[in-house]
Amino acid sequence: MKGFAKRIEEVQEYYFSAKLKEVNQMISDGKPIINLGIGSPDLAPAKEVIQALNHTAENSQSHGYQAYQGIPELRVAMAEFYQREFRVRLNPQTEILPLMGSKEGIMHISMTFLNPGDQVLIPNPGYPTYRSVTQLLEAEPIFYELDESGNPNWDQLNSLDCSKVKLMWVNYPQMPTGALGSLELFEKLIAFAKQNQLILINDNPYSHILNPQPISLLEVSGAKEVAMELNSLSKTFNMPGWRVGMLCGKEEWVKAVMKVKSNMDSGMFLGIQKGAIAALRLGKNWFQDLNELYTNRRKLVWKLADLLDLSYSKSNGGLFVWCKIPEGKSADELVDYLLYEKNIFITPGKIFGSGGENYVRISLCMPEFKILEAIKRIKP
Repeated sequence: MKGFAKRIEEVQEYYFSAKLKEVNQMISDGKPIINLGIGSPDLAPAKEVIQALNHTAENSQSHGYQAYQGIPELRVAMAEFYQREFRVRLNPQTEILPLMGSKEGIMHISMTFLNPGDQVLIPNPGYPTYRSVTQLLEAEPIFYELDESGNPNWDQLNSLDCSKVKLMWVNYPQMPTGALGSLELFEKLIAFAKQNQLILINDNPYSHILNPQPISLLEVSGAKEVAMELNSLSKTFNMPGWRVGMLCGKEEWVKAVMKVKSNMDSGMFLGIQKGAIAALRLGKNWFQDLNELYTNRRKLVWKLADLLDLSYSKSNGGLFVWCKIPEGKSADELVDYLLYEKNIFITPGKIFGSGGENYVRISLCMPEFKILEAIKRIKP
């Protein structure tokens, strides 16, 4: 054995992959852990989605290889979703690429555009996969800071030498901060991308979660010239384990990403595609009911944060509450105290970059009675 690839020296095992092993071991040992760390929806998909999956799976002709680009009906449903929800017109034949989750898309996009030594702008704090994929491909992550409201630090961005920057990742509604973004912000980002001749990608899986006005980067005039967008059914339709996402953008770039994807998988199971179509065609009541439930959970998480003397914004969205630690306190110490003394798991903000050093993230993906139990454990 002549050694591992050098690229794995640059990355660590994904935090939740490693930490959940410990948490699950504690559960196996009989500890009553309440997991408020990970953002995996605990709710079921709509019954129409399950029915579509079951009906397709029962057909003996449904189990063969599928097209790499997904069935036409799925791409049409994705295009209709973007037209209905974001007022964005997409050609389902050429401007949409179904994915096995948007996380796959982060890798495929990066493999399509990056060479070793290229630079990538990554939000700090931000989703750790942007950094790890960049490093795996031997490109260089360049972190741009976010202010307290979750918007980019424009003074820092405008002072950067972007001559080697090929990609810029943005993520609104933002994870982990919950900042919702705005069309005005997107317009500034598009202008920045054009000025610096880079490709802008908005990762948009939280588009409808506690967000009264869902928006898309592609709504901005001229966006397709410099931008692409990822979206996912995981959060909005309670389908994280189904692994269904999409990449939207101009034909030339989607076709290039397809070259990579077609060498990485053999298509998505037809039953999952049919279930995804059913999900994408759900009405507004689906989101209203879902957000009513998350609103009630969030109010309880705010109470939990108050008991821990944490500060947070009530105007953010997404599946988490992003909380600042009091001055002079340690986020690591709080996380360890809650896990080992109170059997409550929350996420330290530092895993999202240095900008999260004094923060923790609390998930809404737990039933109300579990959050109430966590509150009970913390109350003096």
